[in-house]
Amino acid sequence: MPTITDSITTADGTCRVSLHTPDGDGPWPGIVMYPDAGGARQTFRDMGDQLAAYGYAVLVPDVYYRDGDWAPFEMASVFTDENERKRLFSMISKVTPDMMAADAGAFFDYLVSRPEVSGEVFGTTGYCMGGRTSLVVAGRVPDRVAAAMSFHGGGLAADDPGSPHLLADQMQAAVYVGGAENDASFTTDAAETLAKALTAANVEYLIEWYAAGHGFAVPDNAPYDQAAAQRHWDAMESFFGVHLG
Repeated sequence: MPTITDSITTADGTCRVSLHTPDGDGPWPGIVMYPDAGGARQTFRDMGDQLAAYGYAVLVPDVYYRDGDWAPFEMASVFTDENERKRLFSMISKVTPDMMAADAGAFFDYLVSRPEVSGEVFGTTGYCMGGRTSLVVAGRVPDRVAAAMSFHGGGLAADDPGSPHLLADQMQAAVYVGGAENDASFTTDAAETLAKALTAANVEYLIEWYAAGHGFAVPDNAPYDQAAAQRHWDAMESFFGVHLG
């Protein structure tokens, strides 16, 4: 797939991004793909290509750009290497909902400016912390998100003032959540809390469970599950096909 490497000026600096498009002539509907805790890397550029092949212009941002030229994580060992684990969680903790919302505005403005992209309302999708970001953005920037998806996202209905379920009454997007059955960060109780909030807010939503562990959709994650990953691709093709066209 054609890929453009670029940078976007935000309120806090310069964010590196890649924009992935299908072969052929556009323009195409735009989607922001938020990486997991490991951040933007080749795995997500490959995933951006795969989603683009369904007929979308897919933006993959470096959500850790405030940390400058940060060293990439080795996903096979980051959670067992104590120093790397501390570095990872330090970076995660610095990305706040306010930052997510402000950055999203800049990302959407960028997509509007691109000749490859159609429309002014977009999709979001994300994994792990990116799944949470996808829903936060749908609640914080509601007039610009038509469809929001989350895969093995954690903290979606947490005892936390920044939890996305508290934003349900602001959401205008259709919401899809793909939860992992083996994932302490999104339990059945959390799913019930999220569902109640979305129902009360009259949000169109679907919560589905995948017989896999946290990280099932991302190829360089240890719990990657090929069957569950393919199901998630099928879900994105279907959901975005309905809500983005």
